[in-house]
Amino acid sequence: MIVSVLAQADPGVPSGSEFGKASPVGLFVTVALLVAVIYIGYALTRRMRRLNRRRAFAEAHGLDVFDEQAVDEAMREAGLADVDKKRWF
Repeated sequence: MIVSVLAQADPGVPSGSEFGKASPVGLFVTVALLVAVIYIGYALTRRMRRLNRRRAFAEAHGLDVFDEQAVDEAMREAGLADVDKKRWF
């Protein structure tokens, strides 16, 4: 008895002309995520600069760093525009 086995592809493995090609939706998702990460980095950098500026002002004027109302009032009296801006985050 001789047994012959034909080489066949596994039926669960995708094949054909469309296999391995990325869709435009994948590119869009990747670009959207990249834009989101860049925006979050920009926003956090802005926020950290603002917090460092407020901390330095509070320490220079002998204020409690965690007393937001006192720091806001002192910065407003000093003429710094930071205080009047809307806080987005």
